[in-house]
Amino acid sequence: MKVEGVVVLTTDRLALRTFRADDLPLYAALNADPEVAQYLGGPASREYSDEIAEWANECYESDGLGLMAIERTRDRRFLGMCGLHEQDWYPDDIEIGWRLAREHWGHGYVTEAAEAWLGYGFGVRDLPRVISITDTDNARSVAVMRRIGMRFDHEAALPDEVSGEPFDAVIYSISAGAWHHRRQPDRDPRP
Repeated sequence: MKVEGVVVLTTDRLALRTFRADDLPLYAALNADPEVAQYLGGPASREYSDEIAEWANECYESDGLGLMAIERTRDRRFLGMCGLHEQDWYPDDIEIGWRLAREHWGHGYVTEAAEAWLGYGFGVRDLPRVISITDTDNARSVAVMRRIGMRFDHEAALPDEVSGEPFDAVIYSISAGAWHHRRQPDRDPRP
């Protein structure tokens, strides 16, 4: 991996960076977990997991976007991945996506990482909007989408990237204007 371990963004608790070789066994374990992979086409092999990480680093190297590793800064622990990337289903949009090891669910890490990536997408890359796609039954991901200010856009039947079988998806979106409006402090309308 040429761009191994490059920190792209930081938050209060996280470093969002390209994958390193020592992430790969942890990432493979995450991708093999049936609960984590429930809405991702099922558990992935180590080989496929490694290919995803390599692809993510290549995306960053070629266009500055990609699904980056999430590292907790206090102990440098690999937690999962989150980032912005191009999605074949919607070539005119950029998608934000995430995947986190189950033992790290419920601590706000994905929301924190996703907020940082939206800030990068709208503030640095000047994107007009960002979408997020998940299975209609994936309540945890839909909750994150709502927490980061995304709103329901539409539903679609999309072919699974691995099996090709269609699945029922829900697509949420947020525009640059909506993102910037959310970031403004509340103002008292009185003079």
